[in-house]
Amino acid sequence: MREHFLNATAVRERDYARQYEYLVLTVSAGEPLPAARKLLTEHAEYGKWELERSCIYMGGSRRFWLRRKVLRVERTA
Repeated sequence: MREHFLNATAVRERDYARQYEYLVLTVSAGEPLPAARKLLTEHAEYGKWELERSCIYMGGSRRFWLRRKVLRVERTA
């Protein structure tokens, strides 16, 4: 499995000016699906990621796009 972070400043049209950061998880055809499911669950529970999109390719590999909202913290003092 391979994880790849996309640019945090990337704004997609359908996000309507909300800032998200993206994580792309690629699973090859030979890797077990339960292991990928476990990794996706851990990212969702502990990293606050949500599944935006998934795709199965003809060779059997899978790709999952996860996203989470970027929290902007402003200094108060």
